[in-house]
Amino acid sequence: MSQRDGFTGGFLLGTLVGGVVGGVVGALAASKRWTDDQDDSPNLESNDPSDETIEGARRSLESKISQLNLAIDDVRQQLGSVNGSSPES
Repeated sequence: MSQRDGFTGGFLLGTLVGGVVGGVVGALAASKRWTDDQDDSPNLESNDPSDETIEGARRSLESKISQLNLAIDDVRQQLGSVNGSSPES
């Protein structure tokens, strides 16, 4: 019975995290596409992302990943206290 409870909690946590990550990636892709559609300049080189833009996006993604990891750890601790077991290290 405890395996089934663990599976349900893990499944729900995976669904939640997958939905959040998918939403972030989808929002970033939609935002990038929308800004590309708004660019009417004839210069073809303007479509190439600069190193500063890439670095800024990388830092933003690292920040979001860090926030997601903290949220996952928090939920894991909460689930561990609900199930009566300590979280694994």
